[in-house]
Amino acid sequence: MRILVATDAWHPQVNGVVRTLMMTAEAAKALGDEVVFLTPASFRTVAMPSYPDLRLAIPSSAKIERMIVEANPDSIHIATEGPIGIWVRRYCRKRGLPFTTSFHTRFPEYISARAPIPESWIWALLRHFHGASSAVMAATQALAEELRGKGFRNVVLWPRGVDANLFRPRPADLGLPRPVFLSVGRVAVEKNLEAFLSLDLPGTKVVVGDGPAREGLQQQYPDAVFLGSQHGEALAGTYAAADVFVFPSKTDTFGLVLLEALASGVPVAALPVTGPKDVIGNAPVGVLSDDLHAACLGALKMSREECREFALRHSWESSARIFIDNVNRVLISDHRTKRRRSIRAVLQRFAR
Repeated sequence: MRILVATDAWHPQVNGVVRTLMMTAEAAKALGDEVVFLTPASFRTVAMPSYPDLRLAIPSSAKIERMIVEANPDSIHIATEGPIGIWVRRYCRKRGLPFTTSFHTRFPEYISARAPIPESWIWALLRHFHGASSAVMAATQALAEELRGKGFRNVVLWPRGVDANLFRPRPADLGLPRPVFLSVGRVAVEKNLEAFLSLDLPGTKVVVGDGPAREGLQQQYPDAVFLGSQHGEALAGTYAAADVFVFPSKTDTFGLVLLEALASGVPVAALPVTGPKDVIGNAPVGVLSDDLHAACLGALKMSREECREFALRHSWESSARIFIDNVNRVLISDHRTKRRRSIRAVLQRFAR
């Protein structure tokens, strides 16, 4: 099966959405399915207001239509609610084609942190966007329940995985006073990094990542070490060199970095919110507490071996299989085998 994924999040962005899509495509290929992408790389882009590192595509309906026809997919999945997602949704709605969507980002909280816009307005827009979807994929059970409580229909689970070959325990040392407390992710207001950086902790606080809040936080917290963006082996080595992974965010829907840290043998200190609660739960691989300082010190006592063993239960192959099953279920249930053929028929008409 060939699945076309439409996404506004793409390289050079470094975030959980991009990593999830790339790893899913790679794992799906090993399972005999193909995931192809419709991304901002094919369009002119502009910087996102208040977030210049993120660029929004300026797509045209004609080019969107042409790219979908050329992809000739069996199914269409819309990963983001941005300009590309909106145009692809419009294309599918106009032609009566079924599609699936996924919920990755808490835009109501992100936007309200930057502008005086009521969260209820943004939730209403998101509910409308996903309302036409045959299946809305959520990373955790708690997020799925939350979305259902907000009026979202057809919500299904799509858990995440981790590359345990890349992220693994290894000899590593950053040459900094220990213990090393590490945070990885976008350096932006919604990540609540000040809750971490303001803590009076022994050793060294290290931040990996970039974003609009980095310059201000570096000036405000000169004792912390900001390493900027890291990828691949460099990032994996930094994880392995840490003693505790600190996750202060209150808004993440999952937090892939949690699994990456655990796969590296690093215990987690986090707030007891959606994301950490779903990934870690009551497992003895981290401390979830409203007292983040106590959580950091408590995590120092956790077994690195148990962290690694816990993470090994989450594979990208399993994640990709569930994603494909979700897409397939839409196509084959309720007489949708005919609709699958109709997708090809519609696309072939436009190809002519």
